[in-house]
Amino acid sequence: MQDFIQFHFNKQLLDAIAEAGYVHPTPIQEKAIPSILNGQDLVGIAQTGTGKTAAYLLPTLMRLKYAMGSMPRALILAPTRELALQIHSQVEKLGKYTDLRGYVAIGGKSTKHQKEDISKGLDILVSTPQRFLDIYLEEGVQTKQIQILILDEADRMMDMGFMPQIRRILEVIPHKKRQNLLFSATMSAKVMKLSEEFVEFPVIAEASPQATVARTVDQKRYEVPNLRTKINLLEYILELSECTKALVFVRTRSSATNISKYLNRRLMDEAMLLHANKDQNSRLHALESFKTDKIRILVATDVAARGLDIPEVSHVINFDVPLLYEDYVHRNGRTGRAGASGTAITFYNMGELYHIERIESLIAEKIPLKEIPPSVRIEETSFEEKQEQLRALDDQRKKADPTFQGAFHEKKKSNLPPSKLKKKPTNAKQSNTKFDRKRKPAK
Repeated sequence: MQDFIQFHFNKQLLDAIAEAGYVHPTPIQEKAIPSILNGQDLVGIAQTGTGKTAAYLLPTLMRLKYAMGSMPRALILAPTRELALQIHSQVEKLGKYTDLRGYVAIGGKSTKHQKEDISKGLDILVSTPQRFLDIYLEEGVQTKQIQILILDEADRMMDMGFMPQIRRILEVIPHKKRQNLLFSATMSAKVMKLSEEFVEFPVIAEASPQATVARTVDQKRYEVPNLRTKINLLEYILELSECTKALVFVRTRSSATNISKYLNRRLMDEAMLLHANKDQNSRLHALESFKTDKIRILVATDVAARGLDIPEVSHVINFDVPLLYEDYVHRNGRTGRAGASGTAITFYNMGELYHIERIESLIAEKIPLKEIPPSVRIEETSFEEKQEQLRALDDQRKKADPTFQGAFHEKKKSNLPPSKLKKKPTNAKQSNTKFDRKRKPAK
């Protein structure tokens, strides 16, 4: 606790920090907290599971100090409902000995009820961008008191197409004396350029090289020839004794549904679903069941890749390679958190090796390649799946070389000698078309 006293937090915050079990500030907290307390704009970059939420919440709570007025003075925006709910729970935990009031506004619930709740008074509002705009446009929240704007998983919000909503939010929030904070595990040059629209002369608090996986995570990759073999390998891994709690990431909602049904049928082990098409109550139930160990396996799309703090996940299994390469970092960040060890396994076929190489370039390290265990049955690849993989290879070669025509478009070379090849007519007189043969001579 002596390390947290250096920030001159009040007794209420120090008591909450002690109760939360924090002993020493993490590197991102040490770098970010002093600047935030000084009122500076900041871009915070750190690996997932390293305390980014507390890095901006603790100084925000300290700056606001006590309840005041009826409208929010701090606005925290997050890309998903699950992350917004998790941030709100941290507001309640770290601010429990203060009289500061927090509230979370997310989709899937009535704006009427949310407006009524907001009208009762609050200091910190956590929301997804679109839901905040919905409530604002219905005159359910005033913005003139907002002093601090925080974007959590800022790169994800920009990549997900939230920039129009964020720009509209910036237009209705006072600019004078507003502090802007951006936090994420990855911050590309593109995102840094976009962030210049609303962050003025920011402090860059980089606790670790961006887009890196924590050293506590043991990374592995398997080249798997087809979908059926993927299923066999997944089943093998889930049955290992060391696989006590697994988060399986897939690319599409339909894949998530099919894999979940298969695992429930084959392993007699309840697996639950988490994707954007599920209603809010189902999503919350699945997440809470996984957090509290009521289920051992959660099958999810990338809606679960960002920011979620789920304790003791032993394995992250990337059943599908993420096509947004930064999501590899975020997916794997669900394990090996807070110094614990974890395993991250990625399946890929020959048509996806290109993506693996790009991911390795992003994280600046090689992912160890492992052999498929002998006990795992390797199925025969169907003609259709083989063709799909070859087309993927073609597409990748075209991106690398615009002049490449593709294996599916190359003309087959004839084995006949030149003398046997038919020559095209060189002029109209040599033409031997049906029209020429049937044309009657002029009278």
